[in-house]
Amino acid sequence: MDEEEIEKAVLAYLKKKGFKQTELALQEEQQLRNKNSSPSTDPEIAKHILALSDAENVPAQYQEGYSKLRLWAHKSLDLYKHELLHVLYPVFIHCFMDLVAKGHIQEARAFFNSFREDHEMMHLRDLQKLEGVLSPSHLEEMEFAHSLRQSKVSIKICQYSYDLLIQYLHKTQSITMLGIINEHINFQVSPGQPSSISDDAEVFTLVGSDHDAANLVNQKEIHWGLFEDSLGERLETAGGRTMDSDKADGEVKDGELEENKKRSVDGGKGSSTQKKLKKDKVVAATGKASRSESSIATGAPRVKPELTLPIIPAEVEHSILEDLRNRVQLSSMTLPSISFYTFINTHNGLNCASISHGGSLVAGGFSDSSLKVWDTAKLGQQTGNSSLQGENELAPNDNILNANAKGRSYTLFRGHSGPVYSATFSPFGDFLLSSSSDSTIRLWSTKLNSNLVCYKGHNYPVWDVQFSPLGHYFASASHDRTARIWSMDRIQPLRIMAGHLSDVDCVQWHANCNYVATGSSDKTVRLWDIQSGECVRIFIGHRSMILSLAMSPDGRYMASGDEDGKIMMWDLASGRCVSPLVGHSSCVWSLSFSCEGSLLASGSADSTVKIWDVTRSSKVSKSEEHKNGNTNRLRSLKTLPTKSTPVYALQFSRRNLLFAAGALTKIA
Repeated sequence: MDEEEIEKAVLAYLKKKGFKQTELALQEEQQLRNKNSSPSTDPEIAKHILALSDAENVPAQYQEGYSKLRLWAHKSLDLYKHELLHVLYPVFIHCFMDLVAKGHIQEARAFFNSFREDHEMMHLRDLQKLEGVLSPSHLEEMEFAHSLRQSKVSIKICQYSYDLLIQYLHKTQSITMLGIINEHINFQVSPGQPSSISDDAEVFTLVGSDHDAANLVNQKEIHWGLFEDSLGERLETAGGRTMDSDKADGEVKDGELEENKKRSVDGGKGSSTQKKLKKDKVVAATGKASRSESSIATGAPRVKPELTLPIIPAEVEHSILEDLRNRVQLSSMTLPSISFYTFINTHNGLNCASISHGGSLVAGGFSDSSLKVWDTAKLGQQTGNSSLQGENELAPNDNILNANAKGRSYTLFRGHSGPVYSATFSPFGDFLLSSSSDSTIRLWSTKLNSNLVCYKGHNYPVWDVQFSPLGHYFASASHDRTARIWSMDRIQPLRIMAGHLSDVDCVQWHANCNYVATGSSDKTVRLWDIQSGECVRIFIGHRSMILSLAMSPDGRYMASGDEDGKIMMWDLASGRCVSPLVGHSSCVWSLSFSCEGSLLASGSADSTVKIWDVTRSSKVSKSEEHKNGNTNRLRSLKTLPTKSTPVYALQFSRRNLLFAAGALTKIA
């Protein structure tokens, strides 16, 4: 091969690899050489580059290079092995996609099948998607594959593990593997010892994992506190005013108690009065304890609302304050009472369920485009138990909602032209929102039992819709990769939040109504500022699509549940994961915090409700994590299994009673 052919091959190689600056520099050097007749380029260097160019077209290079890297990683010292093994998965999928892109389809399939078992435990869903890539055009058409090739994977690794990897690649001259790692992996090298194996869940994510961009976004300031002059604060103030009178009353009652003791010794007629006074004293002590517990939320900073908030009617405000006064204080020692509503005869047609804040109404959205609402006060008035199939197989305190009863026990709402995927009651129960595959959102009146408004704006199915904590405003999530903010009195959205790389599957309001969180199939959760419409936090750590979100009552923490059954607790201020909660074996469809924020309830497709100790989970420091591992951060207080009812919805009432709902499946 003469010198001219070698130079052409070198230029072709540089152009193919995208080394534009090097290509331009070589062309300029050729031009100068032609003018000055300078000595030619060293042919040995050119031949070496040409050999590399030829070698990259050989599929065996990928098979051999990956096999050697895999063997080396598994034979590494145990201290560094788990970090080095993290490199294998991104290298594996990019080797496969490179082979497909070069047209070596059969070799790509053979490579994929040879090593897929190594990664099925952690990345089964990703592998199932990539299994459908059968031609170079699929890499562009498939959104998941296209995102992988366009973005870099960020991997946390210690300095010594990084040095070992680079040394191995240079020593073995694994140019193909080095090229893939250089092009598709961004190492976050940290000094000191390797991270613990228990922290593997937070090591890397694949899609949307531009950590530099996420870290930049997460530096923005957010105000996670509660409203000034909120109802809880008013109750606290009112409680403070009555403290002195309670104390005075207590002293008077103590005096009366002593007198009654004397009377009971003399005549025995004061025993009933004595019992009553003891009971009053216990009630007063309980009231004081509840006020001290409720002051936990008052420790949150106070913020001003950015939205024009609706005026709460006086009778509604009075009812809410009454609920707050009678709230049961929950803790790890005091777990909630649970009322479970079971849908029967749904014939796999139930897509979603929703429970009003007081538990008086239960709604179900169905595949036949219908929305059905049950008044729980009327459930016990039904006659003819022959239609309540399966009742004798359930717990006796279950509430049965028959979706196909002959004598209709529910109110039927019709208006959607496609399956109903989400439903949500307003905070006061007078309105109901539903979203559907027909890309619309409908507002219903539970008092008039009629449709009031049809909101159109999304272009594709709307997966979720949620009222704000004070009503009037609501948020929606759609297949069109956007979330939108609406108000009841406007038919067009007020804000459009765009930034997710895939479907927005769920949405949740912050306690102060200034922020909205969205969970997506791109495996990230984002927090949006309502006023500006900007993304102010990006939470990265899940390995599958996010299906449920919940905000703590004080607004400081957020919980997110995914398709694999994993729950992650996030600190909104820092954007970091405080604690992963592992226990469910299938999709987490619903999450709900207790009213004082000490407990978190999760409902799953594995037919269980789990109660988690949030107080302990959120107070573990980073130093304790490294000493003890993550096991101390995880505390499931109780698991409540149903016989065969996946849990669709959870809702803590204002009095801290936990409501749950799900559809009975056939028991084998």
